[in-house]
Amino acid sequence: MSVKPEAASAPFAGPFALATLSAPEGPAFPALVTADAQVLDLRAAFGEEHLTVRTLLEIWETALPRLRALADDAGRARRPLAAFRVHAPVEPRQVFQSGANYRQHVIDLHVAHRAPGDDRPEQERRAEAAEIMDRRAAEDLPYVFLGLPSAITGPYDDVVLPDWAEKPDWELELAAVVGRPAHRVSVEEALDHVAGYTIANDLTDRATVFRRDMPQIGTDWLRSKNAPGFTPLGPWIVPAGSVGDPGDLRLTLKLNGETMQDESTRDMIFDVARMVSYASQTARLLPGDLVLTGSPAGNGMHWGRLLRDGDVMDAAVTGLGAQRTRFVAEVTR
Repeated sequence: MSVKPEAASAPFAGPFALATLSAPEGPAFPALVTADAQVLDLRAAFGEEHLTVRTLLEIWETALPRLRALADDAGRARRPLAAFRVHAPVEPRQVFQSGANYRQHVIDLHVAHRAPGDDRPEQERRAEAAEIMDRRAAEDLPYVFLGLPSAITGPYDDVVLPDWAEKPDWELELAAVVGRPAHRVSVEEALDHVAGYTIANDLTDRATVFRRDMPQIGTDWLRSKNAPGFTPLGPWIVPAGSVGDPGDLRLTLKLNGETMQDESTRDMIFDVARMVSYASQTARLLPGDLVLTGSPAGNGMHWGRLLRDGDVMDAAVTGLGAQRTRFVAEVTR
């Protein structure tokens, strides 16, 4: 099931974006979506029955000029976007996630988790945290870990809250989509390997982030972040050339109409290029892979309000459209 969103016709930057769509009872297919919310089936346009968005990304350097030409070709028959279901735009082989990457968010956490006996004024502790963040940006490395592709769901799909998830939370993020294989690329080269950008919401059960049975082993990202549907993705992949500066985009998340997150990617400690470069120093990034870049201040733990049955979340990133997610409690027998 899914919420039928007004966001299905939301504008995105540039003349076109990539999507994965399906007609009622039909198979999913790769689509070019134009700014006026019209759809072109790319299987027919490329003459390839088994074409997917990921296989397009595998030939991105030659595919991009063809996609631009198709977007400009007003003579080709198109259908309205409203006739189709919108799925997650790509099936990645790898999902690289990151944490503690927004300066204000981490400062807030530092101040909130005051050490026992630390009676200094908040202003002093906040200044200390800001100095730590500045030093981290200059000297340290990003914090990157792996997510599972099986956690991905569409941008308008319902998400089931597992009965074991005691503290389900949201984390709106900008996601870079890899278009060229990347291994040990420099920061200066990194954005040349990014085909485009999309929206991700890295849902997290805060109660299971840290192991209670063995606290010495630290975080448990498998359990806390990878339940089915815990990564709403999309709706579109917008080509990087249309997005402009990924370091100057606004992320906005509303829960039941109330703004919870509202921040610019300017607040990132490590920008997209540094994130992609860092991940590539160990792993080989493949076309279609996702590099999530962290979430700004304003998650549920900050507000003392976590997700529950019936909540509806609207999330948007400048130039990338918007997604809507409805949450439903797991029905157990």
